[in-house]
Amino acid sequence: MGRGERWLRGVADRMRGEAVAGAAVMPERLSVRDLLRQFGYERRGRIINRRIQNLLEKLDLQTEPDFTAAWLDGAISISLLAEGTDQPSVDTMPDPTLVVGSLPAAHVNEPPNDGLVSVAPDQPLLVATTLMQLHDFSQLPVMPGGSKRDVKGVISWQTIGVRRALELPSEYVRDCMDRAAEIVPIDMPLFEAIGRIARRGYALVQKGKGNNEITGIVTVSDLSEHFFDLAGPFFLLGQIEGNLRLLIHGKFRVNEMQEVADHRQGDGTITGSADLTFGEYCRLLENEQRWQKADIKASRKEFIAHLELAREIRNDVMHFDPDGLSEHDLRSLLQISQFVELLTHAIRS
Repeated sequence: MGRGERWLRGVADRMRGEAVAGAAVMPERLSVRDLLRQFGYERRGRIINRRIQNLLEKLDLQTEPDFTAAWLDGAISISLLAEGTDQPSVDTMPDPTLVVGSLPAAHVNEPPNDGLVSVAPDQPLLVATTLMQLHDFSQLPVMPGGSKRDVKGVISWQTIGVRRALELPSEYVRDCMDRAAEIVPIDMPLFEAIGRIARRGYALVQKGKGNNEITGIVTVSDLSEHFFDLAGPFFLLGQIEGNLRLLIHGKFRVNEMQEVADHRQGDGTITGSADLTFGEYCRLLENEQRWQKADIKASRKEFIAHLELAREIRNDVMHFDPDGLSEHDLRSLLQISQFVELLTHAIRS
């Protein structure tokens, strides 16, 4: 039994003991990051998530919100399933929907972050422009000093520019702010919020559920960065697969490719190299005779080892990890992509 399982069993035993004693059952509260660290992990992934989820179910526990989709530094609660529930039902299972709160920018006003940068309505406009330049921001929420809830509006380079273009007074922040600030709750599904963020260029994030505290501001730039982190590996994997097809093109008969194919149903017949999966490329080339036939100018052992690494990373990418890839995995994927591309350029020259 590993350290993480011992710890989680202790949490379950503590809560069950409280229930038996008739005391209030106190959920275990911690961050997603701390939960992962109990098991010796630093990030989520398909296999890691499955291991923890299976153990939670085994111990009749659940997390709220779902630890697989929540912000990495966000707080979650581990609690007992309702009494008499053998397996989590659809109603009791945590909601895995990706929400606004899964973005780090939605939590700048929460520990361990430094806090939301804002400006008061009665401050000189120069204060706002200085803060925006210092932090490279396009907009700032307008809130009375020290407030985390009282949003008066938002000031931006656009609102300042429009005011000055019309030669209207623009001495104070209140003169240039947009009073109709875009505000979304932290638990809003991200895909519902995208249109509102794109339309206004930003959205202030509010805790919701009766709490109007502003926890952060999500901008179009934040969305772009987030989706690039998620989409970038897809592009790299596509490049690797495309170049693999070029490396083996015309070098193997169809029956040779069919020998390494997975069991397929329906219209899954192998008719050419484009029909092979990533794993099938690996099996095709790991054989010494087929490797010689492919005539790839590289060490077979190292080449196959790195293809296997790319295949493992691909599995995580295709099962969607809200944290994106680790820097190490992304760097490995980039190196493999560049190397395979170099090999294809060599056979074309």
